[in-house]
Order: sequence, then structure tokens, then C-alpha cells
Amino acid sequence: MLSKVKSFGLRGIEGFMVDVETDVSNGLPKFDIVGLADTAIKEAKERVRTAIKNSGFEYPTKKITINLAPADVKKEGTLYDLAIAISILATDEELGLTNHNRFVMLGELSFDGQIKRVKGVLPLLIAARKQGYKKFIVPLENALEAGFIGGIDVYPISTLDECVRFLKGEAIVNKVEVCDFDKVVSSNEDMLDFSNVKGQARAKRALEIAAAGGHNLLMIGPPGSGKSMLAKCFSSILPDLTFEEALEVTKIHSVAGELDLKTGIVAKRPFRSPHHTASTVSLTGGGSNSKPGEISLAHNGVLFLDELPEYTRHTIETLRQPLEDGVITVARANATVVYPATFNLIASMNPCPCGNFGSKDRDCRCTPNQIHKYLAKLSGPIMDRIDIHVEVDSVSYDDLHSQKEEENSINIKKRVDRAREIQLKRFKNSKNYCNAKMSVPQTKKYCVLDKTGENILRTAFEKLKLSARANDRLLRLARTIADLEGEENILPQHIAEAIGYRSLDRKYWG
Repeated sequence: MLSKVKSFGLRGIEGFMVDVETDVSNGLPKFDIVGLADTAIKEAKERVRTAIKNSGFEYPTKKITINLAPADVKKEGTLYDLAIAISILATDEELGLTNHNRFVMLGELSFDGQIKRVKGVLPLLIAARKQGYKKFIVPLENALEAGFIGGIDVYPISTLDECVRFLKGEAIVNKVEVCDFDKVVSSNEDMLDFSNVKGQARAKRALEIAAAGGHNLLMIGPPGSGKSMLAKCFSSILPDLTFEEALEVTKIHSVAGELDLKTGIVAKRPFRSPHHTASTVSLTGGGSNSKPGEISLAHNGVLFLDELPEYTRHTIETLRQPLEDGVITVARANATVVYPATFNLIASMNPCPCGNFGSKDRDCRCTPNQIHKYLAKLSGPIMDRIDIHVEVDSVSYDDLHSQKEEENSINIKKRVDRAREIQLKRFKNSKNYCNAKMSVPQTKKYCVLDKTGENILRTAFEKLKLSARANDRLLRLARTIADLEGEENILPQHIAEAIGYRSLDRKYWG
């Protein structure tokens, strides 16, 4: 007997259709799986056999051959268990399964027949919907995640026995109701607020500009000056996630197995802060399963790299592609996967190994050679891709104990949102959504300077020995500053302030 059940596989965050074809024939009892299956799939024969028996069904003591088509594409994971089990049971004419080929099936089986949660359900459903599939059977644990995809019928099922009875019409399973993203509660209680940060007015201003235009930022200052706290406050002033952005983020987190089952969707911007001992693979993604790394998990959110020079030179250099193109390409022997990676890079560092170089009230113990070697860990191309460099000095006692109320994140976010609205209107006919991502033609169109501004930029370009990339980034930064002030044109003070955030090029790397 021959039967066929449809399932879906993942390549990165993109899904592809998989036909689970089963042939049960006379011969010595044997179970073979063909079609470029990984170890987890090959081990499915034990899970499937035991789940079928423990669910009260008869397991065929014959030669069973499973083909996962297309046979030339690598398949990974445990999400094919349910489709394999149903495909085997469908070869039993006495069982009477007839409409199993109307559904796309996803799910892992336990020995007792329970259907367990699988990774990547959201991107799988989105890909299947694009290809015209409308009916799905998924694990009950994945129901919330599946509920954010409209235009399809998703049936959450908890056991193999329930699935068989549903396919035979003997059990009623209610479809997953479509969830309203606007009703998802995104709490900001765990976010630090800028009202808790004393002093550091210049750093706060720089972070506000970074949030308003999607710019990358580097804070340089001694230990204990509040760099980490400022970075953690940054998320509280970013614009809220749109539904489309939330779906993109959720796809990545679903594939990585980091999705919260209680919400089913990532409702607020990610904040990822990998330790400086993190490997290059953990940052970029990859491994045997080409999983997304920290760079991709920070998509549409914040990637915070504390003590940037402490990361290995090779790890830092991997940031070049995502900072420039908004994607990260993970190339391995068995697959090449492209993950989205558009994020705000917020980095911090000490100005020297001891941390006191340039400090107003602390003495630096480092030799010039030690300082040069420390700063040399950051290459020119990486520094060019960071729009804002800002010094963060130690907070004075008077600032720390001042009773003056600092501006809270809510008020700062209002200004950021207004600036983002201007940019959304500006780029409404393009894929761009913020100033930092402007193309070269867009930069020429929207970042026009008057004669005074041109002279200021020319002087800075020559004295700071800026690159062409740094020149364009200065213009985009000035455009953001003008947007924050509601100005249609970039004024001389806007380009002057933007240059002020690059003056450290000469002090530290000049």
C-alpha cells in the first residue's frame, strides 16, 4: 500500500513543502527513511512505532519505506513525526483514513502518543499559505503562535489518537481563532527608564538621536560611568513594534526555539546582550542546523555589545555585513542561509585597558603602546559603520544625589515617534523606514546642505580624514537631528552637531 501526507520543512526561516510518502509491502519487518534526513528524523522510526502501538493502533509488521520528497533537499528536526505516523496508518484500509491528504501536518511524537511542540511553526505556516495551502494540523502547544496567521484553518491537536479520530470525523476539533495583535499586552515594567539615570545629558541626547533615526552608537568611558545602564534604557524609547515587524521577529525566535508559549508572538523589540566570550558562531548563527545567532535574534531590536574591544577581532568583523546590508549570510558545507539582521547596534568600551584615559578626575596607568594596541582591535571599517561616538565620563557626586527630576522615557519616546513618522512619510514608496538605512540616491535627495553647512562638512571631512561612508552617515545623522526638531531642511547647527558625534575619530583613532 502507498500513502502520502503533506508536511513542511525549514531552510533558515523560509519553509518548503515536503511530501511524506510511505510504502508498506510484504517482506521482513524493516523501517527505512530516505530523502536526505538528518539523525533526528532517522530516529523517528522508534518514536513513531512506539507512539502508534501505545495509542492503540496496529503497527504493520512489514517492510516500511518512507520517502521525504524532494529527496535532494536536506531535512532536519522532529516536526515530521506526526506526518510519518499518519502516513503509515493511512496504508491500513481497515482504519478508514481517507481525507488525510487535505491537511499539512506538523508535530513531534512522544512514546505515549502525545503530540509535542515543534520549532518554526510560524514561518512554516506563512510559507505554506503563500503556496496555497489552507488546512493545517499542529501541536496544541503551538496554537497561540499559529493564531496570528489569518486566512488559514489551523487545528491544534494533542494526541495521535485524537488526530486519527479527527481525520475520520469521529472527533470535533475547534479551529484556532485568529489573534488580534493590538490586544497583545506588551509590558515595559522590565525596562529601565531614563528618569533613573542621573546626569549624562550628552549621552542621553545621542541615544535619542540613535533611536529616532535607527543609527548605531558607541559609548566610550571609564568603568562605572553608566554605559550599560544607558544601553538598557535605550529600548524604552524605541518605537513600538508593528505587526509586520513582530511577525519577522517571531519567525526568527520560533526557529531558534526561544518563543514564549504564553504569548505566541514577540510583542516588543528584542534586546540581546551576548557576553564578550561568545563564539563567532553563536553571534552570527550557523552550526550543524544553521540556527540563527544573536545578530539575527536582535532583528528589529537592539544588539548591545558591552566592552566591544574584548570580543575577538574576527567576531567584531562579522558585524560588517549586517550593519551595511541588514542581513547575515550563514554559509556552511550543507547549506547557505540568509537571516534578516536589521538592528540598532549599541556598543560600549573603555578608552584604554585601565579605563581612565581622557578622564577628568582619574589618572591613566597605560602606556601609549598599550592604548594603541587596545584601540586597534576596532578596525576603521567597523568604526565607519557606527554613526555616533559619544564620551561618557564619570558622574559627579552632585549629579548622583541631585533631587532634580530627570526626563522620563515616555517623553523622549514621543519625540522619537514624531521623528519616525516624518521618516515613514518620506520613505513611503520604498522599503526603507528610517534615515540610517537611506541609500546613496536617497541621501543625495533628502540630505541637501546649504552653503554654510557644506563648508562645515568640508572642513570636518578634511581635518578628521573621513571616508566616503562616514561622510554619508554624517549627512543621514544630520537629517535625523533636523527631523527631531521638525525642520524640513538640514541647517548648519544640525550638521555641526552630527560632526560632534564623530570628533572622537581624531582623539582615539586619529
